[in-house]
Amino acid sequence: MASKNSKNDARFRDVAQNRRALHEYAITDRFEAGIVLQGSEVKGIRESGATISDAYVQIRNGEAWLVGAHFSDYENAGYAGHDPRRTRKLLLHRKEIERIAQALAEKGLSVVPLRLYFKEGRAKLELGLGRGKTLYDKRRSIAERDARRDADRAVKAVRRR
Repeated sequence: MASKNSKNDARFRDVAQNRRALHEYAITDRFEAGIVLQGSEVKGIRESGATISDAYVQIRNGEAWLVGAHFSDYENAGYAGHDPRRTRKLLLHRKEIERIAQALAEKGLSVVPLRLYFKEGRAKLELGLGRGKTLYDKRRSIAERDARRDADRAVKAVRRR
């Protein structure tokens, strides 16, 4: 039997990831937020997914909002479908919202969605609080990744002999 906290568990099913955010931002904190969705949005996400790569988070009137995410249409929704690009409310604790708002007041920090997944039947969004990387930082990250990959290849080659 799989452990309760296993990432590969059926309870945690990734729907969308924002890999570009990990390349463009140095993520310092992560938050898990629920999303207020309509029924056709949930079915559309389960059926054909969502896109969060262009999305960002705003704090307005003490509430967190997801702006710019695209949640696919559910083809059997009929006339009561949903707008795929509408702004959606995020469900966070008050202290988390205040912490995010203080961080956004600092220059250069932003909140970006990292991944969208289902956890025990509910849609969740992992948010990352981070500072934008400069071109130099991006090059250094790429160089470190390449060096790590080359070292792993060398170790693997030595083990084969």
